[in-house]
Amino acid sequence: MSAAASPGRRLRRLRAIALALGVLALAGCGVNRQLARQADHIVLAEQARAVSCTQADLCAIDTPFRQLAASAASAGRPGQPVHFVNVLELGEDSLLLRVHLIRAARHSIDIQTFIWVNDDAGRLILDELLAAARRGVRVRVLADQLFSLEDTELLSRLALVHENFEVRIYNPTFHKAVTQPLEFAVSILCCFTHFNQRMHNKLFLVDDEFGISGGRNYENRYFDWDREFDYRDRDVLVTGKVAGGEMAASFEQFWNYKRAARLTRLNDVNKRLVAEADQGLALPAAQRGIDPMRVETLRAHAGLTAEIERRFIAQAQRVGQVDYFSDTPDKQDGGSQSNKQLGEQIAQMIAGAERQIIMQTPYLVISKHARRVFRDLREREQPPDIIVSTNSLAATDAFYVYALSHKYKKRYLKLGFRIYEFKPRPGDAERLFSRYSELSGGDEPAGYERYGMAPLTTQGVRVGMHAKSIIIDGQVTLIGSHNFDPRSDNYNTESGLIIHDRAVAELVREAILGDIEPQNSWAIAKRPRTNFLHRINNAIADFSSALPLFDFWPFRYATSYDLNEGCAPMKQTDAGFYQCYTAVGDFPEVDLPMKTIYTRMVTAFGAGAVGIL
Repeated sequence: MSAAASPGRRLRRLRAIALALGVLALAGCGVNRQLARQADHIVLAEQARAVSCTQADLCAIDTPFRQLAASAASAGRPGQPVHFVNVLELGEDSLLLRVHLIRAARHSIDIQTFIWVNDDAGRLILDELLAAARRGVRVRVLADQLFSLEDTELLSRLALVHENFEVRIYNPTFHKAVTQPLEFAVSILCCFTHFNQRMHNKLFLVDDEFGISGGRNYENRYFDWDREFDYRDRDVLVTGKVAGGEMAASFEQFWNYKRAARLTRLNDVNKRLVAEADQGLALPAAQRGIDPMRVETLRAHAGLTAEIERRFIAQAQRVGQVDYFSDTPDKQDGGSQSNKQLGEQIAQMIAGAERQIIMQTPYLVISKHARRVFRDLREREQPPDIIVSTNSLAATDAFYVYALSHKYKKRYLKLGFRIYEFKPRPGDAERLFSRYSELSGGDEPAGYERYGMAPLTTQGVRVGMHAKSIIIDGQVTLIGSHNFDPRSDNYNTESGLIIHDRAVAELVREAILGDIEPQNSWAIAKRPRTNFLHRINNAIADFSSALPLFDFWPFRYATSYDLNEGCAPMKQTDAGFYQCYTAVGDFPEVDLPMKTIYTRMVTAFGAGAVGIL
């Protein structure tokens, strides 16, 4: 055997093994039609049908948002719509508003999400939805399979709870609700592309009048309730025409698409349904984060009209044009790439910028298409100012993705990005998170983690950036689910609301500029070239970062800076920057050993994975 032939044979052998594993998996991945028929029969026979209310409004609570909806409808004209918008910066506000609107529903509630966890927040919403269904409201929940409701006991009983309540699971691996570790591995080997095509959309719609979109999923950490790790996130509520039009139409597309599986079509769920037939079992308890006091407190506040008036109605912004953009589900199956798809719309927004782009994103890994758009902006005689708020390694929940971003920091700085990385314990935490101080010192078990978090040198509740927003020229604002990375561009389906209004743009602008204040973020800037050794270092770093592999040089082109006491904040390009800012290392507040090593390894070897992370 020749030396040249050996690697080829080994590769063929690996492919054969992967194929064999795939065949074994696929042999059992089809829907068990016999069990599905049995499960359908059980659901038909045992599902509750009685409703607790016979009133025309289904005993919905009064909400002042109805008046806003009526005002928007009466004031709008053909081609001149009127909407009311609430930007939801605080997690607990967003949770409170959801509970209030669920109770106000008179005929329908539709929810679309990437993650749903059975903890305090997730279970609170679930219980409120079930109460709405029992009084006669049609409730539909569409959740991506990968990180949602990972409990066949819970799902099997939800299938029986009421005919007005239906859950569908999007893109289930091997037609199961819960993916086991071996199945996870096999799916990557045999069905990588399909497995990675996730529904990342976030939509909450009540009566086709009130719609919420943004970055939040259904888990404690998205609503300022986690005792270990919480997200700085953003939603927007829109009251008016767009909710009943574009948002409702998008949900129907996904709900009826071939990837949206009914619970009785999931083999692990229908097996349990058949095994537990006629037992009349109750829903299992929440799995994590049990804090009855905070749950009951929020329940009580959700019914206080005066509080809703004060916290939301008084803050609602009257605006004109609001558009909901969503990737269509056939994006993942070679469907048309129309400008209605969110990624293309974002590209058009950025390309049209004249003065300023403010972008907030958890993960800064810019796709090739996006780089071309930003490169064109940079080549203008007067390029727009570009401000980017993103995560540090200390704040992120996905250090692999951060490592790839770290590799390309020079590229982003050369494109004109002014980058600010969020601190894991920002100085304004009490303002940015509901009752932050009350979360400290908890022993809540760890919840969903994508790739894990870096260990820190300090103690306390960690926070991370999860908001996805863009403001163009202080006029147009996008708030949605798009992470501004290749995965969002190419694999996931995404959604968001685009608001054409200066006042709303200013609100979000002020929020993001607050997030990049020195007490909340580190400024990223190039290392100064003050002597010959610095120039040599930069030359080596440039060469190393250009390598697809073996990019091990530890001294990068750029690093993190903190503001010196007594200095005023300034741009990284200002003449006095290095006199007023001190370099604090590439990974400040990270406990150095293993996560730093991992990060360096991914930086060195992970270039080929940019498109999928």
